[in-house]
Amino acid sequence: MRILRGLRNQARMFTSGLSRLIASRGEPVTPRRIGCRRCAELLHSDEGNPLVEMALVVPVLMTVMTGLITFAMAFSNQVTLTQAVGTAGQYLSQIRTSTTDPCADTFNALKNAAPGLNSANITMTVTMNGTQTTANTCSGKQTQLVQGSTVTVYAKYPCNLEIYKMNFTTACTLAAKVTEYEY
Repeated sequence: MRILRGLRNQARMFTSGLSRLIASRGEPVTPRRIGCRRCAELLHSDEGNPLVEMALVVPVLMTVMTGLITFAMAFSNQVTLTQAVGTAGQYLSQIRTSTTDPCADTFNALKNAAPGLNSANITMTVTMNGTQTTANTCSGKQTQLVQGSTVTVYAKYPCNLEIYKMNFTTACTLAAKVTEYEY
């Protein structure tokens, strides 16, 4: 019986102390309905401000980050294409005397040097001894590989700058060109 009375007194002291604390903060002591005490506390405090700020800032931040990632991927594809065209041009100048299909061999070297790019979308143009060939094969044109003349390899690759179903440009094409000299 004494324990029960002691617990009851402690509960009264706790609730009266809580009521005095709420009253000192200028908040209503009694809520209008049961379970609304927390609502009354939130109405008179700044506890929800960070949540509202995050709700406003996060979508903008995510859009900016997605845009940065999209442009970074396009730039990475440009660097890959430039390096692959350089490798293909060097390979073409090395195989001048040993190839029967210089365009196919050059395209294979370009494709192998750029495994991250879709080889079906790469358009390659090879210029040998002043003659331009835009094809992945040019069998029988090895006679145009003359000692001392230049060979040029030019490649184009489409890029996609679409962010959240908004395409910022339809004419985005990556291009790289290299001219190799043999003496």
